[in-house]
Amino acid sequence: MLGVTSAAARAVGVKVVADHVAFVEVGIDGVVVRSGTEPFDAFSTMATSTLVGLLRRFIDGGSDAPLLGIGVGIPGNVDEQGDGVVDSTQLGWNQVPLGAILRRALDLPVVVDNNVNALSMAERLFGQGRNYRDFLVVTIGTGVGAGVVASGSVFRGHAGGAGDIGHIPVVDDGPVCQCGNRGCLEAFIGESALVATARERGVISARGTIDMLSRAAAAGDLAAQTIFGEAGHLLGRTLAGVINVLDPEIVILLGEGVVAWTHWSFGFEPALRAALVPGKRGIPIAVETWQDDSWAQGAAALVLATPFDADGVAGEQGRLVRERLFTHTRAGEAPPT
Repeated sequence: MLGVTSAAARAVGVKVVADHVAFVEVGIDGVVVRSGTEPFDAFSTMATSTLVGLLRRFIDGGSDAPLLGIGVGIPGNVDEQGDGVVDSTQLGWNQVPLGAILRRALDLPVVVDNNVNALSMAERLFGQGRNYRDFLVVTIGTGVGAGVVASGSVFRGHAGGAGDIGHIPVVDDGPVCQCGNRGCLEAFIGESALVATARERGVISARGTIDMLSRAAAAGDLAAQTIFGEAGHLLGRTLAGVINVLDPEIVILLGEGVVAWTHWSFGFEPALRAALVPGKRGIPIAVETWQDDSWAQGAAALVLATPFDADGVAGEQGRLVRERLFTHTRAGEAPPT
């Protein structure tokens, strides 16, 4: 039914990271019809004002279909989707009222959530998660995160931080993580950690990047492959513990890091299966092809999910999205954008 009416309305999704923002416009079926990327400095004192301007420009270049609202995915904790108060160590943001800022400036419904929670919602609506009620979405790349879907709904936890597996402590006195603690999983297998290890071992130059490390592994460099294999091993053992606790039907792996998954997998699979309890050793692991705008598509899914939001997770903003959708459906004309 959504496919039949895919052009009847649209939503905009925004991925915010430290150095750029990505935008997508999607139909009501979640298919991306337009996308864009802009440089962005999250640490600037004008960051939120800049984001408003970039969003306004992207919206103005869109189609004539009614705009239901804006979804924003953030690498950090968000108190409530409908409020959108953000804490993010990656962005250097502390109690930033992003939802209120965007709503006031753009006069549109705005739903904000952790970016992995947003991806999980996209999987539930449009991806492999449509076939499961209990699953995990695990992302590897700049950071390490997980979205927990239980009984068909994304589990956010008390303050929206459920699934933050990148900050599971794995070593007593390990390297300092960006969160300030020592020995977190992310401090060993996040992108910056892999690059640092590769530089220390002389696999890449002092200015080498994750892409250079990936190319070296693909070219057969054993030392480069070993770095990914070690990361896969640690991820596998840690994820096995999460699976043993939560008992999902499937794990869906995605993120920038899956580009090099061939090299991660040599360490990951044996470590994962060995650490799972016997009844869970057959759990399927689905590795999805990654596209950068998937984060923004996930953010747009926050808006598209509101008509099915029986629990009122999006609060007042969800009600406003539904009102715009139903007003258009009944009147046969677009609400103002």
